[in-house]
Amino acid sequence: MHKLLPASLALALAAPFGAMATPASETPSELEALRQEVQAMRAAYETRLQALEQRLKAAEAASVTAPPPVAAAAPTAPAPSALPATTPAIASSGGGANAFNPSMSLILSGLYARSSQDPANYAIGGFALPARAEVGPGTRGFSLAESELSLAASIDPWLRGAANISLHPDDTVAVEEAYVQTTSLGYGLSLKAGRFFSAVGYLNPQHAHTWDFVDNPLAYQALLGTQYGDDGVQLHWLAPTDQYIELGAELGRGRGYPGSDTGRNGAGMTALTAHTGGDIGDSQSWRSGLSVLSAKANNQGLMATNAAGNSVTNAFSGSTRVWVADAVWKWAPHGNATRTYFKLQGEYLRSTRSGSLVYDVGNADSLGAYRAVQSGWYLQGVYQFLPQWRVGLRTERLDPGTPDYGLNSALLASSGYRAHKNSLMFDFNPSEFSRLRLQFAQDRARAGLTDNQLFLQYQMSLGAHGAHSY
Repeated sequence: MHKLLPASLALALAAPFGAMATPASETPSELEALRQEVQAMRAAYETRLQALEQRLKAAEAASVTAPPPVAAAAPTAPAPSALPATTPAIASSGGGANAFNPSMSLILSGLYARSSQDPANYAIGGFALPARAEVGPGTRGFSLAESELSLAASIDPWLRGAANISLHPDDTVAVEEAYVQTTSLGYGLSLKAGRFFSAVGYLNPQHAHTWDFVDNPLAYQALLGTQYGDDGVQLHWLAPTDQYIELGAELGRGRGYPGSDTGRNGAGMTALTAHTGGDIGDSQSWRSGLSVLSAKANNQGLMATNAAGNSVTNAFSGSTRVWVADAVWKWAPHGNATRTYFKLQGEYLRSTRSGSLVYDVGNADSLGAYRAVQSGWYLQGVYQFLPQWRVGLRTERLDPGTPDYGLNSALLASSGYRAHKNSLMFDFNPSEFSRLRLQFAQDRARAGLTDNQLFLQYQMSLGAHGAHSY
């Protein structure tokens, strides 16, 4: 028994060394076969890896839903990777067979509005607008604010399509955008055809649920009919440089204010845009741009007030050119905007209208020359002081200029009153899919009247929603 135990221990210790020595007994031909097998496995692995990389590139190209994003914020401009879009977004899934299935999203928005002046009588002093222009605070009380249904999908490896359907408080439905867009033209080019928001300025291309305030600034309401959209084609070029440079050109039907839809064969609207931007260190980014939009109108009905203080309808025929200068600056400590960040933005708009004006259509029908140079600007800042809380302040002003009415000058006197407005907002974002906003504004769009406005708004995002612009 005592001799058996040492023998067993010796056998156990010797077993590993015997196993290690086994390969030495293999013949050179067997070693060569092993080498060939390893090389075959390595080649097969590299082939599969290359195939997976090609599938990944194809899936990424197919799931493109906007121009190339700048860091983590925007498909259209550069920014530090952590600087956020203007509103939370739900990223759509990409890749695989699902890349060709439509991604769907629904933005639900509701509003409670209270105003000290009757919104039915709202007007912007010194600016003649179409009777159906969407200006002012809207209806009082509770209402369904503008909600949005979006569909988007890849059509094939070269095209994608998208549509945004707007649901209005008065139970009407409108097609805000419906277009096809190229995804692989190359050379930084992207072509869009259909109905779309013009890329002029900063706020104009953005949907209402991405705005930092309940309403668009007075300058947009008075000079672009709140937001300019058209049917046509749009070409963008993104320069292959470290400095962000993007140029764009548009041709459109000219169906919306400041133009009018006349059914002409040629283009009723043209637009040129140029934007540039970049990073300043790891905590700041900026973007600025200059745009010009030209539109034609024919017998465009405009509501105005004559020298006697009575409302009249005039008809304008001629051309309008609107210049827009915009600038945005964002800050977040070390590019991390999850807790705190600050955004400062402003725009200046200048409109020149020239042509003829028929005074008091259906009554006086007095034809005279017409020329007006008008402008407006706004400046706003939004500060996220806690991860879910933001505060914003906006100030704005309009300049109606001194319109020249030609033979109708004695009938249409201009007061020269400069409309202005100040707004303060707080919003709370329980998650990236929901937002509650409280806004107070003092609106002095009409001489001698101050409209104190209070808004309480909710916005809820359902479904897959792509990233928003910078």
